Amino acid sequence: MVARGPVRSGRPGRGGEPVTAREPVSGPVNGTVGGPLEAPASRAAPVRVAAIDCGTNSLRLLIADVDPASGELADVDRRMEIVRLGQGVDATGRLAADALERTFRVLSEYALAIEASSAHAVRMVATSATRDAANADEFVRRVTGILGIAPEVLTGDQEAALAFTGATAELAHRNDGPAPPFLVTDIGGGSTEFVIGAGAPAAGGQPTAISVDIGCVRLTERHLHSDPPLGAQITAATADIDAALSVVAAKIPVTSARTLVGLAGSVTTVAAIALGLPRYDAARTHHAVISASDVSAVTADLLGRSRLDRASISVLHPGRIDVIGAGALVLDRVLARFGFSDVLVSEHDILDGIAWSVAGSGPPP
Repeated sequence: MVARGPVRSGRPGRGGEPVTAREPVSGPVNGTVGGPLEAPASRAAPVRVAAIDCGTNSLRLLIADVDPASGELADVDRRMEIVRLGQGVDATGRLAADALERTFRVLSEYALAIEASSAHAVRMVATSATRDAANADEFVRRVTGILGIAPEVLTGDQEAALAFTGATAELAHRNDGPAPPFLVTDIGGGSTEFVIGAGAPAAGGQPTAISVDIGCVRLTERHLHSDPPLGAQITAATADIDAALSVVAAKIPVTSARTLVGLAGSVTTVAAIALGLPRYDAARTHHAVISASDVSAVTADLLGRSRLDRASISVLHPGRIDVIGAGALVLDRVLARFGFSDVLVSEHDILDGIAWSVAGSGPPP
């Protein structure tokens, strides 16, 4: 759901701690909550919006000034925390209590940042972990208590459309950009979205999308149990991925794509490793082109390392140490199965797509 108008907040708790989930942080002030997303009235200046993406592995915030007319999105505040909301969901069918508390703690911090930024509108979406959970109602109730709005639990097609907008909105305004059609691949924790199209939906035409259950957390929990993973476990994970890619190829015309665009933490981390960066630098990874052979080499190296050894990789976020091998393997198999020689890496993804949608550009909610 989308809250419009200035966002108000409760006060921090004693000792400067973030507010608890029982203290509403924002609400439908000078605007509406819920219902169809409507484009804001025409304005001379960019509109400041806030977008929250709650995935299986990470919880991310983007506060940005968006100008749909020029196709520009300027970051005001961009954050990411690994909360592992989908911990154990594939096995239990429920969101774990400690995973929920991690998520709500970070979300409370985000709510305070949104209030301080004077964002005009807020939208939060929740992805595959909450689609799969039996206790999704508890998640919605607590989030509503923190933000004053309920999260939107998206379908795979909705996720894919937003990811496509986030990844391609800039490219559609570049004369020297990569060639469309684009196959945008968003490798998440619980699922991977594939969407193909010639440009951002706002530029005309709707992309074709599919979501399959081959996220990095899900694959790790299903198959990669040893440290480092055994060959048989990697083979089983590869078979799982390849079966899902066969479904993708049957649903959307992947062979018509001229450019593969890779999104999310697994892809950007593989890119940072392939580029040999001494520390993670989003400015270097954004729109970097990584060859299929480099992706394959990085994947083999990651899967061959122990957890302790992977922890020594300077560009690897601590929250991805356990799951990066599976995420890299998904990217490697996409390149191999669909015949791409390289991948264009994007730091802009579904989070940016959410921001575009709040600003009145991109796919509907």
